[in-house]
Amino acid sequence: MPRRITRRRIVAGMGVAGGVSLAGCLGEEDPVETGDDDDDDTDDTDDEAAPDAPGTDPDERDVMHGILQPETGDLGELGTPIADAAELPALQLEAEGSPVTVDVQREDTQTESETGIARAEDLVAGGYPSFTGAAASDVTIPVAESVAIPEQVPMISPASTAPGITDLDGEYVLRTAPSDALQGVVMAELGYEDRGWETAASLHLNDAYGQALAAEFGQAFEDLGGEILEEVPFEPEQASYTSALEQVLADDPEFLMVVAFPVSGIQIFRDFYGDFEELPIMVTDGLIEDGLPEDVDNPMDNVIGTSPAAAGPEVDAFADLYEEEYGTSPGVFNAQAYDASAVQILANLRGGENDGQVVSEQIREVANPGGEVVGPSNFPEAVELAADGEEIEYQGASSPVEFDENGDMTAVAYDIYEFGDFEIEVVDSIDFEA
Repeated sequence: MPRRITRRRIVAGMGVAGGVSLAGCLGEEDPVETGDDDDDDTDDTDDEAAPDAPGTDPDERDVMHGILQPETGDLGELGTPIADAAELPALQLEAEGSPVTVDVQREDTQTESETGIARAEDLVAGGYPSFTGAAASDVTIPVAESVAIPEQVPMISPASTAPGITDLDGEYVLRTAPSDALQGVVMAELGYEDRGWETAASLHLNDAYGQALAAEFGQAFEDLGGEILEEVPFEPEQASYTSALEQVLADDPEFLMVVAFPVSGIQIFRDFYGDFEELPIMVTDGLIEDGLPEDVDNPMDNVIGTSPAAAGPEVDAFADLYEEEYGTSPGVFNAQAYDASAVQILANLRGGENDGQVVSEQIREVANPGGEVVGPSNFPEAVELAADGEEIEYQGASSPVEFDENGDMTAVAYDIYEFGDFEIEVVDSIDFEA
């Protein structure tokens, strides 16, 4: 079960007296009682033979790597920077004169499941043995079921957080983003324990991401003693959300939780500020976008939010690389995208060929503990070690990047944000491990 490890930092300027406490464990069991069982579970895996690692001669072939992200559609404003970060390891190798050449193919899901499936099929047909994607859970799940699993081509999502992804296939469907089974509880504790709000309503996307996150939040909020007054789903990219807002706010909740992507979110907030009395609003990672207040044309002083954090041991090295390449600071899920691509490139090199099964077999070999520690700061050295078939341990920008048997991260972190004066600021961060 997940449990909190540390509070990493509290940034000056918090808007609520006393700060954020988020007391308690994220789960129903006492984490202390689970320690003895873990020792027995690991003994059987230690004796398993590691996959062959023939390595590769960089002069003989290119590493092929796909990127499947939403660069248009409802998630386009967040998806393009995520795709940029996913391409950055290849650009870094080229800029630093590495003998390894990475053939990158970017495909746009348009934030639509059918398009995502078609573009994933294009990647497979083109010989790309793995890809970083997708972003929206409502795209990742059908892509996994229709393409990645049957074609045995691994995909690592940097941004899909729906809890159901955990149960798909841990060999071919992985993610560097955490499950919303965690984020829902973080949000509930933020509202009930720290802000003292006892009633809430949720307005959420009518898809796998929105439905699951609203359900996790609602259950956790009620478990703490709060009451959910309304849960209203909505379709993306509508001309108006006034009727949905009227429905969800009808019983006067103390705060509103919104799960949306930027295009829909802009219209939701324009309608809210134009027609409704202001109340606190909590948003999720899909709306942590620097330009949102300007697009809404409101300082959004009543808004707080949560999202998976970039809290890996090499986050600063990654941020420097991203800023140097793109001239701006990385955003939400950017670190997770870099890590997803880096791991696949290393797995491809260590396995020795552009083959999905081979890449899948090597992902944990290059990421999980054991071997020489590598990361964004020495990625050119890392690819040479992988090409030589050496044992390496990739530690990334978003987290240590250790995959469990389901393809989920074993340690993650969350940032808590406050909006105000047309800016979005991290005010607290919290670490968890499985």
